Amino acid sequence: MATPQLLADLLAASGPSGHEEPAARVWRAAAEGFAEVTRDPVGNSYAHVGPGGRPTLALIGHIDEIGVAITHIEDNGLLSYTVVGGFSPEALFAQRVTIAGRNGPVRGVVGRRQLSPAERRDRPRIEHTELHIDIGATSRDEAAELVRPGDAGVWDGPLLELPNGRISSKALDNRLGAYIALEAARRIGETGSAFQPIAVAAVAEEVGLFGARTAAYSLNPTAALAIDVTYATDGPGGDPKRVGKVDLGGGVPISRGPMLNTRVFDLLVEAAEAEGIQHCFEIYTSDTMTDADVVHGARAGIPTGLLSIPLRNMHSPVEIASLDDIESVIRLTVAFAARLTADESFLR
Repeated sequence: MATPQLLADLLAASGPSGHEEPAARVWRAAAEGFAEVTRDPVGNSYAHVGPGGRPTLALIGHIDEIGVAITHIEDNGLLSYTVVGGFSPEALFAQRVTIAGRNGPVRGVVGRRQLSPAERRDRPRIEHTELHIDIGATSRDEAAELVRPGDAGVWDGPLLELPNGRISSKALDNRLGAYIALEAARRIGETGSAFQPIAVAAVAEEVGLFGARTAAYSLNPTAALAIDVTYATDGPGGDPKRVGKVDLGGGVPISRGPMLNTRVFDLLVEAAEAEGIQHCFEIYTSDTMTDADVVHGARAGIPTGLLSIPLRNMHSPVEIASLDDIESVIRLTVAFAARLTADESFLR
């Protein structure tokens, strides 16, 4: 199975939280072929599919990714940084990065300060404060011609297609959700639903769920599905006893918990069973740490469900997902929309 071209283009684009414009432009350009496309001052992008005047179903996938932001330029031209979102320094050390600089992309590598033999023995762990970005500049002035404090960067590396329909890339968290939301909305527009689908490429999830909060207030949809990645439990260290058994290639994790609407959950399960869509369950007893948390509690309450894509190596440049799982999430979203009726009640 080949990677869909739109997904490949989204993964290739840069878009750390607060700097999502390149990825958002790719998403909106694709949506313009079949939807009314709008955006807001926060940076969210919307694709309204089909005629209005119906109940609305918001399909929300955040388009931002984790990254770095330049904080200081040293006299020798090396760059200090802070993280955008959360990830371990081990995932950044010895990697290549691309920074959105003054006049275009600036490429560099991440190095670690030289340690004495005693420090190497006593400090096996890496700290972000020990790392720096080297863009090849020989002085502060030379580096300052290329980048400014606040410029953001992301890992530099191409999409890798692996056997068995698996792919590895940066930013699978959560370009996958943004891609699925748009593709599902397109298919719903073709197959029909009593609800109007509105795909949302939400911003700033990694730093506080801010885009989805604004989108939920603005759209006030009748119902919503958040689409995000989740940890696969079938790799080393995975624990299915924590939230449920989630296998890479094992289908759609359908989430259940206090931040999610029970009727939406039931309809998702009914649709999956009726259509023979492979699925599993992910159980929460508090918040989900996804956009679903802020959407479900927005305004007077928005009935919200959460669909996920199993992911290995979360928050790293080599995240791994299954194209089969991606397709299953799209199919389930479409099947869910087809089961909705104009007078659907989500009251608990």
